[in-house]
Amino acid sequence: MSRFDVDAAKRRLQAAGGGYEVVHESPGLELGVYVLVAPEPDRQQPHADDEIYVVLEGSGTLEVEGARVDLREGRAAFVPAGADHRFVGYENLAVLVIFARGAR
Repeated sequence: MSRFDVDAAKRRLQAAGGGYEVVHESPGLELGVYVLVAPEPDRQQPHADDEIYVVLEGSGTLEVEGARVDLREGRAAFVPAGADHRFVGYENLAVLVIFARGAR
């Protein structure tokens, strides 16, 4: 068993003006915290693994392959491997990112 402090990672990233920090990594799973602070754009590229975003704080819109979904604290969205996606329309957004490594 391992423990990790998602809130502490979120605070560090907010103080740094945004970014991504891995808080857990194992053969089948990566768990990270991603903080976006406007006006810095989300420059993500498609990923090789399925992922889930869970909004920890703030709100924003996630574009996935041209479709848009509005997200706010407590909401989540799934993005399939290889899908073009990015967050838009946010000010201060913190999300928990769950990657299913090698799920295919």
